[in-house]
Amino acid sequence: MPQRRRVLAAGMAGLFGALSLPGRTAEASVPHGRLDQLRLVNLSHVNDPATTNVFPGDPAFELETIATIPEDGYYLQFVREGEHTGTHWGAPGHFNEGALLADQMDPADLFLPAVKIDVRHKAAGNADYAVTIADIKAWERRHGRIPDESMVVLWTGWESRWGTPAFPNVDEDGVLHQPGFSIPAVEWLIDTGRLGRRGGTGTDTFSPDVGIDETYTVSKLVYQRHRISLEILANLAKLPAKGAYVLAGGPINKNGAGSTATIFGLLPPGVH
Repeated sequence: MPQRRRVLAAGMAGLFGALSLPGRTAEASVPHGRLDQLRLVNLSHVNDPATTNVFPGDPAFELETIATIPEDGYYLQFVREGEHTGTHWGAPGHFNEGALLADQMDPADLFLPAVKIDVRHKAAGNADYAVTIADIKAWERRHGRIPDESMVVLWTGWESRWGTPAFPNVDEDGVLHQPGFSIPAVEWLIDTGRLGRRGGTGTDTFSPDVGIDETYTVSKLVYQRHRISLEILANLAKLPAKGAYVLAGGPINKNGAGSTATIFGLLPPGVH
């Protein structure tokens, strides 16, 4: 037990130290304070085969009870799912040959300052809405410049469709209709340094790509040069427009394309 406590203390100290990571800009740093003053927000859906929408073509999600307390003295489930089932994060190698995979990432790649861009109104009127550079600049006029190396999260409102056919929103020809980033918008985020080397995109849909784009061009751009993607996020009403961090967990599989994940928003004191 003493050894376990030392390991736990070291881990928490590492997290606390990460709140002002070296190399991060001053505007992206989190105010110093006690860890117990941080407010955690769960940004993940519960993985339930009855409600989990799976991307077309991905393996079915299955949970099987293989041990029960009355019969075996303990309870255990067998899980079968793709690495990108439900709320998850994607590694650069998911779309780019030779790029980093999950087990090659640094912990700092999964702990990033976050901003949230609310496009619910536009997405409600157009399921194929592609967020523009103008949308991002409008956000910055209201909230200030997006900190470098940020996780730029789109709040499309799609999370409310989770567990229904309206989430994939597939037409009679099998084409997805979901909002996402336009290619120029992501190129602008990259070129201006706002995504930096460790930044990325987040969304409450399957992907940062608009659903009708079957080339996954936005995903490929995001994953280039180390960046990650957080996908199928939940509870985005609780994530503020700015000032929070996101922390992505999950199993690290050998040569993983990413990981199913519990993703948390970390809100320092004074951030709501």
